[in-house]
Amino acid sequence: MTANAQTELGVGQPQEPVLEEVAATRVAILLSTYNGERFLEAQLDSLLAQTHKNIIIVMRDDGSTDSTRAILQRYADAHPALFHQLEDDGCNRQPSGSFSLLCEYVLNRSDSLGLKRNSLVACFCDQDDVWATDKVEKSVTALLAAEAGDKTKPVLVHSDLRVVDASLKPIAPSFVRYQGLEIERREFAHLAVSNLVTGCTACFNGALLDIALPVPKRAIMHDWWLAMAATAFGDLVYLDETPIAYRQHEDNAVGAKPKDSTLQPKRLIARLLALSCNEHLIEVALQAKEFSRVFGGKLSFSQRKALFFCSRMQTRSGWAQRLFYRLARAS
Repeated sequence: MTANAQTELGVGQPQEPVLEEVAATRVAILLSTYNGERFLEAQLDSLLAQTHKNIIIVMRDDGSTDSTRAILQRYADAHPALFHQLEDDGCNRQPSGSFSLLCEYVLNRSDSLGLKRNSLVACFCDQDDVWATDKVEKSVTALLAAEAGDKTKPVLVHSDLRVVDASLKPIAPSFVRYQGLEIERREFAHLAVSNLVTGCTACFNGALLDIALPVPKRAIMHDWWLAMAATAFGDLVYLDETPIAYRQHEDNAVGAKPKDSTLQPKRLIARLLALSCNEHLIEVALQAKEFSRVFGGKLSFSQRKALFFCSRMQTRSGWAQRLFYRLARAS
């Protein structure tokens, strides 16, 4: 992990890039859709309203059976210079698979999309959120500042969000506080056991995609895999801002869950002493094994140690899982 790998904007940050450099940066917004007719138009309108105009919206539908594809086509017909649709391959790849395919597409087709592979900038975009007009501009500014002119350094910028209901009425002003995320714990060991990056906030460069792709099937989510790669080999930059209205409804693929504030000491001890294994930690263990297999000798000793303890959580013993969880976080 580099010295700048845990950068938070405004703390030890390089000087912000000049406005001309930000404006000249072409950004690929990667949008995956699935039966999103209810909220899709509001999101597309918020993308068109961005203050950063140098964008291309690369869209892939994941097998919708409603009017989603017709909506995408209507916007593409109305704004042919801004929208690019992938051909329908008839596959439902689920969110991680669909976004991973979009990443590979823009990296390998960068020239035809008016992008430059060695200076590629891209953002993930969900179909049901609404972006503030300066979301892209602020993300790109932070990313270029973290690069500091070095386009070979993998960088991922992410942020907080505002949690809203289906009608955009406020639920919580901060997703990070709502979920009780330990956003200050940004070491690789922590990222290996717990994802801090909400994918729809992520903005990243081509250098990160070069090293992180292809996202393997054993990765729990595409955003988690990219966050681990950014933390291991470059910069993971957190913006303490809320540029996205994170819409909660009955069809959310992941969604926001409030922190359980009822964990009194006795209940917490009971949970830690529970004999049953945690199935999610088994998935984390498999992901850690895959990350270690893919990157092997490129990792530092402390990173390999964290992955070793994570991989041991594959055990069916609840006691052992919790022991290795603590050892991994302490690595």
